[in-house]
Amino acid sequence: MEINKIIESGLMETYVMGIATEEEVQKVLSLKEEYPAFKDALEQLEYDMEVLAQSMSIEPPAGTLAKIEHEINEIQRRNQTIQTAPEPEYKHDKNNQESKQEKYIEVESESNQMRVNKAWRWVFIAVFVLGKVFLASAIYFYLENRQAQEQLKELKIELKQKMR
Repeated sequence: MEINKIIESGLMETYVMGIATEEEVQKVLSLKEEYPAFKDALEQLEYDMEVLAQSMSIEPPAGTLAKIEHEINEIQRRNQTIQTAPEPEYKHDKNNQESKQEKYIEVESESNQMRVNKAWRWVFIAVFVLGKVFLASAIYFYLENRQAQEQLKELKIELKQKMR
């Protein structure tokens, strides 16, 4: 019964997500060795988290692996030429400032953000301005209608008083 309380406490979840403290990690490891039910529950949770992560994963753009391999080969080729003919560690740019030679792989990725043509900017501005104009006119006519209804009520009251 005690092991079920421990399983439901959330200790396994913090361990699997990697946010457990050192003390909690030691407790999970000792419980894993001591109780087979805890070990089974932990393995099932790890499997479920892996399935969830795989279902939410995003495929990299086509050709990314080829670009990475090409860049790695270029870096290896550069390193081999550097070993045979040593180059200075610093390069001079156009402003005669020294900058370290960068050794990293540049990977272009597609953005998840929506791209909008700049011509639509004016359309959005026009829609915004027209929305404000319509809002102002709706408020104006609402107030005018309310004032007209009040005047109509006053006239009805005045007419009733004259008929008496």
